[in-house]
Amino acid sequence: MAFGGPPKIVRLHGNARVLLAGSEPFNELVGKFPDHPGLRSIVVVDLTRVSDSCGYAVPLMDYQSDRDVLDRVAEKKGPERLIAYRAEKNAKSVDGLPGIDPE
Repeated sequence: MAFGGPPKIVRLHGNARVLLAGSEPFNELVGKFPDHPGLRSIVVVDLTRVSDSCGYAVPLMDYQSDRDVLDRVAEKKGPERLIAYRAEKNAKSVDGLPGIDPE
C-alpha cells in the first residue's frame, strides 16, 4: 500500500536475530520503542541488500490510526496467561520453525 507519493515495493534481505525480553541486548534497545504490555522480543536484522521495484498496482491507502487490540489483549490476560497462551499458540511459526520460548 502507499499513503502518498510514488509507490514502491521494498524488499529487505539479511539475517535476523531475536533479542528476548530481559536479555541485556534487549534491555539496551527497548527504550527506543514505545512501551507495550506483553512485549516479548525485538528482532534485529543485519541487512545485506535493499531492493525495490515499481509499485504501480499498489493501492493508495489512508492511515486512520494505530490498532490497540494487542495491547488490550495483553493487559486483559496479564503476564502469566500470556506465557501460557504463547506456549500453546506460538511454539512454532506458521512455516514450522521453532517459536520463541514463552518463559
